[in-house]
Amino acid sequence: MASQGTAPPTRAGIIRIVAASLVGTTVEWYDFFLYGSAAALVFNSLFFPSSDPLVGTLLSFLTYAVGFAARPLGGVVFGHYGDRMGRKKLLVVSLLMMGGATFAMGLLPTHASVGVGAPILLTVLRLVQGFALGGEWGGAVLLVSEHGGDRSRGFWASWPQAGAPGGNLLATGVLALLAAVQSDEAFLAWGWRVPFLLSGVLVMIGLWIRISVTESPVFLQARQKAQAGAEVKPPVVEVFRKSRREVLTAIGTRFGENISYYILTAFVLVYVTVHLELPKSDALNAVLIGSAFHFVTIPLWGALSDRIGRRPVTLIGALGMAGWAFAFFALVDSRSFPVIALAVTVGLLFHGAMYGPQAAFISELFDTRVRYSGASMGSQLASIIGGALAPIIAVELLKDYDSALPVALYMSLAALVTAVTVHFARETRGRDLTADETGAPVPHTAAEPGANGPVRLGG
Repeated sequence: MASQGTAPPTRAGIIRIVAASLVGTTVEWYDFFLYGSAAALVFNSLFFPSSDPLVGTLLSFLTYAVGFAARPLGGVVFGHYGDRMGRKKLLVVSLLMMGGATFAMGLLPTHASVGVGAPILLTVLRLVQGFALGGEWGGAVLLVSEHGGDRSRGFWASWPQAGAPGGNLLATGVLALLAAVQSDEAFLAWGWRVPFLLSGVLVMIGLWIRISVTESPVFLQARQKAQAGAEVKPPVVEVFRKSRREVLTAIGTRFGENISYYILTAFVLVYVTVHLELPKSDALNAVLIGSAFHFVTIPLWGALSDRIGRRPVTLIGALGMAGWAFAFFALVDSRSFPVIALAVTVGLLFHGAMYGPQAAFISELFDTRVRYSGASMGSQLASIIGGALAPIIAVELLKDYDSALPVALYMSLAALVTAVTVHFARETRGRDLTADETGAPVPHTAAEPGANGPVRLGG
């Protein structure tokens, strides 16, 4: 039953909170996705030279997967301190770590210059990226979820989710622009470094915006209650002791969404350029167009989840993706750019139906004192078994069978896992985030800044 316990902030206040989360999240996803695009297009030859292009690409995607492997550790560490110290401080740290690692990638020597040291350095920086992103997602969506009111949480919390296609749009757009104005030789020689070095500027912009937001009022209330004398166990311990079902629900919810996204945006670059031998600009521009529609429609799916529930909207996306997986590759095999762009765009629209309500849904699964830890652990564990392996499995299936049909089947089954998980999950729409596990609201006192009334931004 919906509760009306969380008073919504002023519209101007929540818009500024959303803007801060969205800008920071877009920058972090730009950094993370830039690596994925570069792994598909240039890293195979610059850092993992091989006589077989698919083998080099496979090795490149292995370091891509390393970033995912570090994400649960980042989720645990950032989640622990985020549940103890607050959401805002940890979001600043994650942004600096991600941006620093990405900028450093743009300065790396290649295999031709230093040999095996090049892929080792690349892997270390990828680990830092993954660790930072493991803490970013939970903090960004919680900051908005805990500021927003119960009735419109799905809409507002979906905006940080739009940072994923926003970052992908930015990363793919920069690469597509460089590919259009440079020869392949110039792009391989130095052009690929430009988007990584650009990250330094974007991080400074994101940092300037992010440090201005106030801490989550829901977190401040929960922390004051804990300081009043209640015994507090480490958040990670509490998650495993009381919220195992919720963690599994978060993993299952993200499983099909994660796998389908990285096949639609990363593996498709390999499939179009290596398997179909089409220009890389065709693949990049198709993802660019699809990401633009994705960015716009994610908040619409989030708003729809406020009206009909998180589960029905997610099921639309999961079941739609399960069927579209087969049509997707059939359309891409047409070798027609408009048809390829249509295939990617429709796929990302179904993905958005899974992704849009996800921030609110996963946030609403957990109690405030363990929400950062629980949301981060569930989402990042899914990233290992889902997104990290998806491009690798897809490339290996393509290499073994020389056909996209096994990849489509893999993508479809993953979406069905999400559909089954959500079907058996409880609906969370309208949950009062100030309530503890007993359903009792956390008491508010005058000492809690920003807990009620307008959201005020300050230093």
